[in-house]
Amino acid sequence: MAQEKARIVAEKWKIEIEDRKAAKLEEERIQEELKKREEEERQKGEELIRQQEEIRAKELYLSLKQAQQHSQHSDDDQEWEEQLRRSKAADEERSHKARRARDEYRRQSLRAIQKGRVAGLSNLFQGTSLNNDQEIKLNNSSPLTFSAASSSNTWERPSRPFSRDVIIRWFKEEQIPRRAGFERNTNRIAQWFHGIISRQEAEELLMNKSEGTFLVRVSEKIWGYALSYRQQSGFKHFLVDASGDFYSFLGVDPNRHATLTDLVDFHKEEIITSSGGELLLEPCGQQKNPPDYSPLFE
Repeated sequence: MAQEKARIVAEKWKIEIEDRKAAKLEEERIQEELKKREEEERQKGEELIRQQEEIRAKELYLSLKQAQQHSQHSDDDQEWEEQLRRSKAADEERSHKARRARDEYRRQSLRAIQKGRVAGLSNLFQGTSLNNDQEIKLNNSSPLTFSAASSSNTWERPSRPFSRDVIIRWFKEEQIPRRAGFERNTNRIAQWFHGIISRQEAEELLMNKSEGTFLVRVSEKIWGYALSYRQQSGFKHFLVDASGDFYSFLGVDPNRHATLTDLVDFHKEEIITSSGGELLLEPCGQQKNPPDYSPLFE
């Protein structure tokens, strides 16, 4: 009886071992299948991003090509004259709409100043309140404090930024009305926003910061910005195109955003590139007084 009982127990143990082996093999097969599907999805996503980047690159190429064709305009080309006339008419319509939007923004900004909500443009003097002389200066200032839209000279954006003065005027004319650099739903400058500083200056600001620290500076190369990012082994710099009616990274991310703040907030949750895995974790603030962005708002 003891032997029979031992044999039955041994058989049950053998069956249980075989069942465990079979379950383990099934689990490994399922895990392998999941990995395979994840890899396929990743490859599909990267391919989609690559295609979208190619489309964006073609759009930029066509825009540059069109600009070159415009610069090679011939006076005796009647067909070009007709196209130019239509283009000017469309530009005038867009300018009219933009002017109305800027005027409305200026009225709202002036009302905000008078009510004391724009206290030195986001801690212009490190969070201290404006003194009486500064308040009088702001309240008596002309609309040029926020925008050069009232200038007698009509603003026409050059093909590229060729001087700091032109960049500052572009920012006042086109970017302040779009609330570039401002915190969402407030009149304070975002902590991550910086003025026209160089790549070297940005890296010096980020030098002793942790991975994921970032800042956004006004670019001297394109009509847009550069996002400087601190990674574990150094720094990365991403160009942000702001030449149209949206904000997007050049060459790395096809997503378009209505505001610069939207772009920054989006990449606090979503990585910039799949290879680098960059997430915007910590803004890099100012180390100067007044801040390096103050010429943009004078």
